[in-house]
Amino acid sequence: MTKRTTTRRSTKQTTAPLGPVLGTRALNRATLDRQLLLRRSPLSALAAVEHLVGLQAQEVKPPYYALAARLEGFTPEELSGLLADRAAVRIVTMRSTIHLHSADDGLTLRPLVQPARDREVNYFRKGLVGVDLDRLAVLARELVEAEPRTMKQLRAALGAEWPDADPQSLAVAARCTLPLVQVTPRGLWGRSAQVALTTLEHWLGRPAEPAASPDATVLRYLAAFGPASVKDMQTWSGLTRMRAAFERLRPQLVTFRDENGVELFDLPDAPRPDPDTPAPPRLPPEFDNLLLSHADRTRVVPPADRGRTWQANTVYCPLLVDGFLAGVWRILDDALVIEQFTELTKAQCTEVTEEAERMLRVLHPDASYDIRFGTVIP
Repeated sequence: MTKRTTTRRSTKQTTAPLGPVLGTRALNRATLDRQLLLRRSPLSALAAVEHLVGLQAQEVKPPYYALAARLEGFTPEELSGLLADRAAVRIVTMRSTIHLHSADDGLTLRPLVQPARDREVNYFRKGLVGVDLDRLAVLARELVEAEPRTMKQLRAALGAEWPDADPQSLAVAARCTLPLVQVTPRGLWGRSAQVALTTLEHWLGRPAEPAASPDATVLRYLAAFGPASVKDMQTWSGLTRMRAAFERLRPQLVTFRDENGVELFDLPDAPRPDPDTPAPPRLPPEFDNLLLSHADRTRVVPPADRGRTWQANTVYCPLLVDGFLAGVWRILDDALVIEQFTELTKAQCTEVTEEAERMLRVLHPDASYDIRFGTVIP
């Protein structure tokens, strides 16, 4: 009797390696470089806004501080001029928040994130019982294109059409269903104006354009924020189910993993500086893109300092030292006050003070402020 032998095949699945590990400092320096914070860039304000895929802009001043921290030769008049000439716009896009975009990006990125705006409307369904959203969009468009309207005016006008609905829900639904842009003088440096809205197409005198493709937007995100994970990109954009786009792009991307084993994607030729590259102090604004555009923010925010840039409803401007969050700052009536989270060296304090002086010369050349280290967060 012949003895038969069998070969037992392993059922264990193999997976492709995720790539080399990038430590926290390596990710920090790569992201700072993409964000124009490792060294100041000679880019124009418009080119920088497009490279960064917009700047978060709930308030008027943050985009100006963001560009002052990033660009060589920047003046606030340059950005104001873009808004006044309608080459840049303030519109709800990423993460359901107001962003300052180039006009071209406003036309293509807003329809890309429309699914997220549609989900936002669902949160207000209780206040929209009996409201035909298609009819609401038509009426709201007629109202804001006849003349720019404030949210208060929209609430009143739409409430007259649907008196049983919640007025705030009606106005939010209009903002979500239509690409409403904040008209100037809102957003101009040194000017004060309440928010008034019209449609993006009416403001620009240009028709709507097709949405930017998810694949192209992933590539732009990586150029400005990479290396990054799928979850990072979803956190930045407010979009879901972006894994498919990354998988389509995988053949033309490189992959790494962070210290926790999370897969990170990147453009092959994107800068990834040496982790020991010097990173000068920077004073970006509250809600800066750098701090809000990754699911895992430890590449900029040390775990011990997570959540320290806000308290209750107040958000403070971050101080970056050696590329990482090291404190907060705030301009008061007569002083720029800097609060340290950890003790800075004498040399670091000098560098921070010099950076603060530079920022004040750029944005407040006619004002006189003391610069002092003290308490910002009560």
